[in-house]
Amino acid sequence: MDAVLRELLVRQLDHWLPGALHRSRRATLALAYAGDPGSAEAALRVVAGHADRLRGRRLTVLVLADGGPELPARLGVVEAGLPGDVAVHVVPGDPARLPVALKAAGAAGAPLLTLVDGVPPDRALLAATTTGRPAEVLLTAATTTALRPALTAAGFPLVAEVELVPVDGSPARRVAFGTGLDKSLEAFKDALWAADGSGAADGSRATHGPGAGDGSRGADGSMVTGGGAAIRYRDPAGGLLDVAGPPAAGPLCGELLAELTRQGPRTVTELRRHALTATAYRAVDAGRALTELLDTGAVSRDPEHGRLGGDVLISAVPAPASRSTA
Repeated sequence: MDAVLRELLVRQLDHWLPGALHRSRRATLALAYAGDPGSAEAALRVVAGHADRLRGRRLTVLVLADGGPELPARLGVVEAGLPGDVAVHVVPGDPARLPVALKAAGAAGAPLLTLVDGVPPDRALLAATTTGRPAEVLLTAATTTALRPALTAAGFPLVAEVELVPVDGSPARRVAFGTGLDKSLEAFKDALWAADGSGAADGSRATHGPGAGDGSRGADGSMVTGGGAAIRYRDPAGGLLDVAGPPAAGPLCGELLAELTRQGPRTVTELRRHALTATAYRAVDAGRALTELLDTGAVSRDPEHGRLGGDVLISAVPAPASRSTA
């Protein structure tokens, strides 16, 4: 489980960092842990891999954790290989200290990616994560904590939440991502389905291109992490999805059809966003599901022909009325 979450951070950071450095001459990465800060070393290795992009830029990395006196030494090994444009600050304590740390680091007004791991986020903590421009946050917590309402209330317009369920019966974890950027949300979902805990968790394996996402799978198709635990994803609608190749389109077809019934005609762009925010599926999965619905005649499109672009309007086709036998 920890390996999957660590690789998820690595992949999301690998997507975020180039864009952040392109938008601004400064950016902040904040990593706040309630437990073991194991993913901090992996995150620093990702930063090291982007050293060429850091010239003339300033990246501040905050690590908040009760990792003991050995944590700075552990991180120092990786930090020694970072360019001088990267400042790493280890702040002893729990995530509750994040608002003060972000203010002291001058994170407001520039790109900010925050990880809050293992603690239910309170209002003050989430408010601090929104001061970035743009601001993005990755949360993990026990399944008893609903993360989506807190992120929505904090002002994140795009929120995705998924439950990670180990097959061996060990405790499940909930992971959520908040952003204002469609591309970042798509990257999070892509990372979710690519992360397998078998290599990129240490920041050393390619996270895109040939070989990315290669990992081991259980006989039942579930994800097998580096620690040997198989993982499935629980969709917010309640379904349990195996992570083995493209996910089955059936459940998503049902959800998109239900959304059309509730809301009326929607564009392809709106339905893709619904899949990203309300389900465990990706945007590409929404395209496959819509094609299947069109092929079966469950929905119609306007215009009727041409590419299934984002502005194509999709409508549910009413089921034919049953013929009276009276």
